[in-house]
Amino acid sequence: MTLLILEALGALLLFVLMVWWTMFSGRKKGELPPKEPPAENRSDDPK
Repeated sequence: MTLLILEALGALLLFVLMVWWTMFSGRKKGELPPKEPPAENRSDDPK
């Protein structure tokens, strides 16, 4: 029974570490700013 609990705790720890790694291993300065659409596709251009 103790071995089963230790195995479950190990799996939970591994899962938490994988989630932590994927959440906080991104870009150093955060996400890139969104790109501006090209001039021909912008909706505020008078045509």
